[in-house]
Amino acid sequence: MSIPDRWSRIDTTVPHPARRYDYWLGGKDNFAVDRESGDAIEARWPDIVVAVRQNRGFLQRAVRYAAARGIRQWLDIGTGLPTADNTHEVAQSIDPTSRIVYVDNDPLVLVHARALLTSTPQGATSYLDADLREPQKILKSPELTATLDLRKPVSLNLVAILHFLHDDDKAYSVVETLKDALAPGSLLVLSHGSYDKMPRRNVKALTTGNYPGKGDFRARTRREVGRFFAGFDLVAPDPKRPGKELVKPKLGMVSTWGRRRGDGHAPAASRVSTWGAVARKPTTSANAGWH
Repeated sequence: MSIPDRWSRIDTTVPHPARRYDYWLGGKDNFAVDRESGDAIEARWPDIVVAVRQNRGFLQRAVRYAAARGIRQWLDIGTGLPTADNTHEVAQSIDPTSRIVYVDNDPLVLVHARALLTSTPQGATSYLDADLREPQKILKSPELTATLDLRKPVSLNLVAILHFLHDDDKAYSVVETLKDALAPGSLLVLSHGSYDKMPRRNVKALTTGNYPGKGDFRARTRREVGRFFAGFDLVAPDPKRPGKELVKPKLGMVSTWGRRRGDGHAPAASRVSTWGAVARKPTTSANAGWH
């Protein structure tokens, strides 16, 4: 029996971020090399598991926020391996007609996504094998154009993916290309790892010496992460007034965005150290930006 091409591309000798993330979330779709890398990073920063779980919660709250404000289309880039409460599950539980395109460049992710991420009959879920570094390929792909109507608002999810793009010019260019393709009223849901709030001893441990997965990550400061939102207005629900919006929300930790009363206390910023926010594409450029 011949090996399918998508399986022949899976390299089990090099750790992959999606499989390592799956390991930290308690999943089973990972290899020894991913677990070795995950353990090496956790030894240098024991709060990594807290961080990835808080990031996952941020994504789910952002999907609910978008759906509550009339968004019915999602472009989720850097999907990762399927786990509980994926983007389409949250969205379609609110409106079964919701339409989602997942994008990832790990063949294992796509194999599992096609097998497990099934849509409601009323909606649609598609999967695109593509790289974030090629945004035009994503935007012009038949899978995307057959599923999403970019003339209408879309939620663009770039959750815990941009810190794998080391070239700053490329990272900002990619995000601008994607943002330019969105209709007014679209949302940008973005989170990014940072050393800003992390204890110095952990930063030193992560940035010195050699360990599997060290070269994957490009931390950015709050100001650097804020640049990704340029031209968009930051938005967030008011935790004290259900159904209302915060006035001029600020870029903060993923653990605090959209958190409601009754959700319990958010972990200390030093345990999360991941900036995240949601921003809306305005109908005019006036007053757009991040704070």
